[in-house]
Amino acid sequence: MDYSELLAEAKDALFLNKMRTGLATLGIIIGISAVITLVSLGQSGQKSVETQIQSLGSNLLTVMPGAQSSGGIRGAGGAQTTSLTYEDAKALQVNSNIVGIKNVSPEIAQRSQLTAGGNNTNVQVQGVTNSYFPVHSLNIQTGNSITDQDVVAARKIAVLGPQVVTDLFGEGATPVGQTVRINKEAFTVVGITEEKGGSGFQNQDNMIFIPLTTAQKIVFGVDYISSIAIETTSKDNMTDVQNQVGYYLLSRHKLSDPTQADFSILSQQDIIGAATQVTGIFTTLLAGIAAISLLVGGIGIMNIMLVTVIERTREIGLRKALGAKKKTVIAQFLAEAIILTGVGGILGLMFGILLSFIITKLINLPFVISLYSIVLAFGVSAGIGVLFGWYPARQASNLSPIEALRYE
Repeated sequence: MDYSELLAEAKDALFLNKMRTGLATLGIIIGISAVITLVSLGQSGQKSVETQIQSLGSNLLTVMPGAQSSGGIRGAGGAQTTSLTYEDAKALQVNSNIVGIKNVSPEIAQRSQLTAGGNNTNVQVQGVTNSYFPVHSLNIQTGNSITDQDVVAARKIAVLGPQVVTDLFGEGATPVGQTVRINKEAFTVVGITEEKGGSGFQNQDNMIFIPLTTAQKIVFGVDYISSIAIETTSKDNMTDVQNQVGYYLLSRHKLSDPTQADFSILSQQDIIGAATQVTGIFTTLLAGIAAISLLVGGIGIMNIMLVTVIERTREIGLRKALGAKKKTVIAQFLAEAIILTGVGGILGLMFGILLSFIITKLINLPFVISLYSIVLAFGVSAGIGVLFGWYPARQASNLSPIEALRYE
């Protein structure tokens, strides 16, 4: 069997009806480009989440109120979400028996309406101490940070994220010394943080930072905190520090049974793992939906090949009468189907990559194209060519030469 001659004949047969060939290829192009684009967007979203979580600080453990299985501590259901206090954080900071703690940052966070002059915006208000900024790798661009004296005196001062500055005072403004209001309480702006980028609930550019005690006593009226962030001295000792902190807090809360813990401790890897699992499921779901269009494209190719078999019945009969073997006829029609899906796969891959690049730039996500998605595109494209081309090819090869020659 001369494969070069076979491919040339397949190409000539496809070019006899360019419109039909183009429409069949279009179905594969749309399907492949949809799979590539959606898988890429899912992976881009996953990369963005990982980057944002890691940007919140390195070697980070987060103690949360409430029960949850984590590390060496497993909490029970129904625990209160007000179980952590500022005193817990201060005790952890000064406890010399816990080895491996570099910084401790007690925090309380709620969303509130922030106003300045005639402008307003809804932001996350973070009640923090001075340790928040090194723990979360956040630097001050202009002005001053929040000091320990500000926390002790519960001063009404604020450090703004750059997005908050833009929303309230305009692009490029430097509002240090001006006043903003949180729930009608006036705060003096003392600093502006550096831009870090990001989006969503943990976007530090869209936060306002005030002293922890001010947030508790004046703004929110509570005596608990939302979380305790702990920076360890190394990534290697995070698990050990996690267990030490867990058992120490159990002792402080007068709990002897770890299963009754009223708090949970999460590492960055725990959070990234959970986020990755969610985005992975979402990506798989999107790819599955896009794969339906590939199935439709494959069925379209099979229908076109069946029509081609009917149109070329006399040709098939003549070939078989002149001695063409069954496998030669199968190869002829199978080659046409594979050429259709191969060309469609390559064009779909190109369009998918281009579309992914455009969308990620428009919505400010990192551009990610994995080898997995490229292999998937070519593998699925080739598989569709073989799968949906086999049946029409087999139908053609089974035609009786005499009946085929009689066909009108």
